[in-house]
Amino acid sequence: MAGDPPAGDAPAGDPRGPAARLQGSRCSGCSVTVYPADDACPRCGGPADPATLSAQGTLWTWTVQRYAPKSPPYRAPADGFTPFALGYVELPEGVRVAAVLDVEFSEVRIGMPLTLTAGDGVPRAHREERP
Repeated sequence: MAGDPPAGDAPAGDPRGPAARLQGSRCSGCSVTVYPADDACPRCGGPADPATLSAQGTLWTWTVQRYAPKSPPYRAPADGFTPFALGYVELPEGVRVAAVLDVEFSEVRIGMPLTLTAGDGVPRAHREERP
């Protein structure tokens, strides 16, 4: 069925594995799609249905987080804070999702293809796998 993860992937919304897909919602009236999921459409206020979002998108913009975020909710790892790239990945549905970029800073380029995965906390994005 369209929108379902390929066979072998973790079920949609299952944060246990790296193949977990992002869960958003799509308005049943005006068809706007949002992430994270919401019961109501932010555009028209109509009801929204759950929607599994595409895993592939393109980097819209990015920055480097060079200082530790405020705590809570941030919890510093035992070995201390390490700077990381954070960007917005634009999906075919028109949604831009904030994600940690698992890409070397020197290799990050706006427009580069990325694959998003859900998990505990902020989604993560990495380079698309090429066949």
